Formats: sequence, structure tokens, C-alpha cells
Amino acid sequence: MPVDATEYSAALRTYAAGVALMTVRDDIDDVGTTVTSVMSVSADPPLIALGLAADGYPCEVLESVGSCAVNVLAARHAILASRFSSAGRPSARHLLDAVPWRRAEHSGAIVLEGALTALDCRLHSVVPAGDHVLALLRVDAVPVLGEGDPLVRLRGRWTDGAGQPLRRP
Repeated sequence: MPVDATEYSAALRTYAAGVALMTVRDDIDDVGTTVTSVMSVSADPPLIALGLAADGYPCEVLESVGSCAVNVLAARHAILASRFSSAGRPSARHLLDAVPWRRAEHSGAIVLEGALTALDCRLHSVVPAGDHVLALLRVDAVPVLGEGDPLVRLRGRWTDGAGQPLRRP
């Protein structure tokens, strides 16, 4: 018997996940999306995997361009995570107004100066996985290695590293 979609979603909401911002620079603009499905895959070669909606524009651009940056967000970035998870969002540069950033050396993608970590990556391969894909990314550089409390997604809310809900300032 298949698992009920509502029950499946409720079960996975109990799993705390770190939050990242994937950014891609293409010939037209910068694209970004909030990602909570990031995992380390291999140390040699250095590979990570991201889960992306298969029919989403960020996935399409990543496959076309072949490189990106993955910014691991700090608790102070909850508003950014919300901005980049909204449908119909504008250019990544517009959503980062007043947020310090620079270009990654290899991918040219946006790297947040205040990220806990930023990884400059190139697409290794894409694995179909139901309504998503697993994008396997080779890490070419680590342009930011910062400190702070991580932003975590738990039970449908942004929380700090201790699981405490974040309040708007």
C-alpha cells in the first residue's frame, strides 16, 4: 500500500535540516533557490548532492550553465531563506539588496560574505529521483568558511541550531 502524501510530509518535517542557498550565474541573470536537501557525498573527489525540483527553473539553469555556488546559511539569514523560497522571485541580486556578496572564482555565482560556508561547485552529474533530481556537484573551492549558528528547518519553520524558533527582529 502506498504511503499517504500528507503522512509522508508530516514525517519528514520532524527531520531537522540545514539550510543553504544555491546560486547560479547564467548569461542573462543570477538565479538562486533555498535548499534544505544538501549532503556530503565524497571527500575524494570532493562531492556534495543537492535535491532540486526536477521541473524548477533553478534546476534548468544549473544543468544549462554547469556550475553554481552553495552558501550554507546562518540563523541570521532566515529572511533570505524565505525570500529565495518564494514563488515568482526576482533576480538573486535584487533579493540580496544590502547583503554583502561577491562572485565565486570558478562558477562566477553569488557567494554571501556572511555565509557559514560557501562552496564553489561544478555540476558532476544529475540523477533523476521522482519529482526531484539529485544534482551531484564537485567542489572546486571553499571561498567562505565562517562562524555562527546555523539556520535549520524543522517542522516547517526556520530555527536556530538549538531548534529554537527564530523571531523577526
